[in-house]
Amino acid sequence: MSKYQMELPIVKFNKKGFALSDGWVQVYRASEYTREYTGTDITGVFATFGLPAGAYLDKPEPPPSDNMAICRAADGKSWIHVPDFRGRMAYHTQTRQHIEIKSIGELPPELTFLAPQTLFDQWNGKQWVTDIAAQYQYERQQVEKLRTQLRQQAEAIITPLLYALDTELATEDEKQALIEWKKYLVALSRLDISEPMSITWPEQPNVAA
Repeated sequence: MSKYQMELPIVKFNKKGFALSDGWVQVYRASEYTREYTGTDITGVFATFGLPAGAYLDKPEPPPSDNMAICRAADGKSWIHVPDFRGRMAYHTQTRQHIEIKSIGELPPELTFLAPQTLFDQWNGKQWVTDIAAQYQYERQQVEKLRTQLRQQAEAIITPLLYALDTELATEDEKQALIEWKKYLVALSRLDISEPMSITWPEQPNVAA
């Protein structure tokens, strides 16, 4: 018998999972927190002791695609394949907020990979459906807000022109500008905003105020 050992002593285990002798064994490890497979290595084991936590003797099968991950089953008895959507963007069906997937497993029921197309999309359980009434109300409010801003701009120009006219200090150009801006203001006031997305806005006067 040689006084030199040229090979690693390979450990065998009894039915209860305890080592029958001191030695080394190849193990396949899983994360303590996610149970995802993390790799393989050779680990030392003492007689009457079991494997370290998260280490297993059975070799996992590679996943069939990059969209699957290797994971230890919850009961710890086998390796399984679970969906792996990490890095992909999903959308919350209640808030429409986009969320990056950072963990393995099935997509939570409150998330979907379908992206909402508008701020007024509602999830019906299978797809996004646009709330047309809410969208129309919002668009009309935006149009009314813009019209108010344009009217205020026009009135800010008209006011000093009126002062000039009332005090008989207005030039001919200012008189013409006042007429054009008044016409513009009337056009704004009469603008039909019942179809917010197809409005033709009146052009502002191209005259010096």
